[in-house]
Amino acid sequence: MRSITLDNITEAVVGALSDDIPARNREILESALKHMHAFMKEVDLTYEEWLGAMEWMRRAGDISDDSRNEFILISDILGVEVLADMLDKKPTHNETISTVLGPFYRENPPVLPKGASIIQKDFEGQETVRVTGTIRDTEGNPVPGVTMDVWEDAPNGLYEQQDPDQPDFNLRGRFETDADGAYDFVAIRPVPYPIPYDGAAGELLKYMGHHPMRPGHIHFMIMKDGYKSLISQIYDSETEYLDNDSVFAVKEELIGTMTKAPEGADTDLVMTFDFVIRNNALLGDIAAE
Repeated sequence: MRSITLDNITEAVVGALSDDIPARNREILESALKHMHAFMKEVDLTYEEWLGAMEWMRRAGDISDDSRNEFILISDILGVEVLADMLDKKPTHNETISTVLGPFYRENPPVLPKGASIIQKDFEGQETVRVTGTIRDTEGNPVPGVTMDVWEDAPNGLYEQQDPDQPDFNLRGRFETDADGAYDFVAIRPVPYPIPYDGAAGELLKYMGHHPMRPGHIHFMIMKDGYKSLISQIYDSETEYLDNDSVFAVKEELIGTMTKAPEGADTDLVMTFDFVIRNNALLGDIAAE
């Protein structure tokens, strides 16, 4: 197209897409281009605003490295990661719903026996909690031999890789369900904490007029061959920011209740939370629906 105008710029760019690209590439790019151009026209975006956005993206790239992906953090703040998770991981047979992995997962945490503590360092004012529950399949049968990775922040609001004063892999552990599908471990009551806001993501939060805080939660990654893996977070029912999580990941079904432990218990609090996972054999049922 020789003469580009406001009226035909979108058509020209969409028309530049090759007929040889995969159909999914075309579907995504064509829709993205049309929405992007329409957005720019709707807000009458200035050149200076566009240039500022490009510089902001450059700063996001500058701060990103192997241990920090600023673009994922930005997508969290915009609700994009949560939306992608909800679109891609819709529960099909009433299994426990998932939510985002978050940036602080570490592979190969310490393998611990049932009932063990993930606490390697104590903090002043901490409350310990015994977390128990059962993992069942969608028909209600207990699932033994399930691998469960758990991790959480410390009472100072930091995960151990953020804090040089915490032992390596503090507040992390890998457990396995017993013959009855039961799990059991000791943790610290999680506290609200801020997502990193010292970079481009923090600039976005300021632009939005939004805070960086997340409610207190414990992360779970649940895995077993033959079953759909589950990545989720269980939120303390009494924590702050349940109604205005900075990354929009809270779901009512994932709120757990921590209560005072019975007399003589070895923790301050107890919480029971049961999970339901889907057998991959049900994939054929899903395809037939």
